[in-house]
Amino acid sequence: MQDFVYTSHSQRVVFGIGSMKHLAREIDALGGCRALVLSTPEQRTQAERVADMLGTQAAGIFDRAVMHVPIETAREARDVARRLGADCAVAIGGGSTTGLGKAIALDSGLPILAIPTTYAGSEMKSIYGLTEAGVKKTGKDPRVLPRTVLYDPELSQTLPLAMSVTSGINAIAHAAEGLYAQDSNPVMDLMAVEGITAMARALPSIRKNALDIHARTDALYGAWLCGSVLGSVGMALHHKLCHTLGGSFNLPHAEVHTVVLPHALAFNAGAAPIAMARIAKALGSASAAAGLYALARDNGAPTALKDIGMRAEDLDRAADLAVSNPYWNPRPFGPTERGAIRALLQRAWDGEPPR
Repeated sequence: MQDFVYTSHSQRVVFGIGSMKHLAREIDALGGCRALVLSTPEQRTQAERVADMLGTQAAGIFDRAVMHVPIETAREARDVARRLGADCAVAIGGGSTTGLGKAIALDSGLPILAIPTTYAGSEMKSIYGLTEAGVKKTGKDPRVLPRTVLYDPELSQTLPLAMSVTSGINAIAHAAEGLYAQDSNPVMDLMAVEGITAMARALPSIRKNALDIHARTDALYGAWLCGSVLGSVGMALHHKLCHTLGGSFNLPHAEVHTVVLPHALAFNAGAAPIAMARIAKALGSASAAAGLYALARDNGAPTALKDIGMRAEDLDRAADLAVSNPYWNPRPFGPTERGAIRALLQRAWDGEPPR
């Protein structure tokens, strides 16, 4: 047993089929009486349902959340919250909406209640991201961690299949990197393995029947566990690459994670053999990297950066950005590894199996 440090985070989780019925109670528990409801434009209907459930507890709706939280959108939402006199916010949706809630909390300290409808997991972390002038910058602040998270599997039944799979593999990425994190610990290792196992079991069942409430519950449970890992330990190469590709080239978040993860695991395989063995076992595969590639391919998810909007002529710049300010990683990837990172990105762009 290696030495470790474990820090717990104060957060209330309400999990279960039909748990939306507890929404007003949970706003009361936060001490709120004027909640600003946040969503993307596409999820306006769900935001209106939340506002209707809250009645006089709803201050209004802001439905302009978008990927990677542009600083301009964050400023607009903060202004709306102040103008409406909101004393809390309800973020319903995926990582884009939760990220917008965090941007508001960072500036104002407003408590956030998150209602995830995808498997992104950002509701479990105190890390925020803002994109300004084409560059995504991340930070960590306890003020942005949602105070309450309400998980209702029924809300994810309408999540399209393609998004379900990519969002699920995005969640797996958090747990996979947590297993070889610099500050890993036994508690997070247990949650990571359980989270990967639950998600890998759920996704093929969801592909067969998107309305399978047991599979949806399994997936949301896995997302909670994987997100908890993301919120407790550091991330490494995979997340650095995804932040670079998403923030600087405006690629879709979950799809980027899905394509890059097998290649990042292959890059790290020799430097983190115990973690790779655990990931492979959780996937029911002989190889962590190959198992993730197969999970994406066999369930209809993209496996090539060229298929999700990445231009071949941008690969060189992406490699330069990735190695210019590297995260800690079991296999270092600073400027001296630029060639290896460029080759990794090329394989990911082509959609080749990881190696």
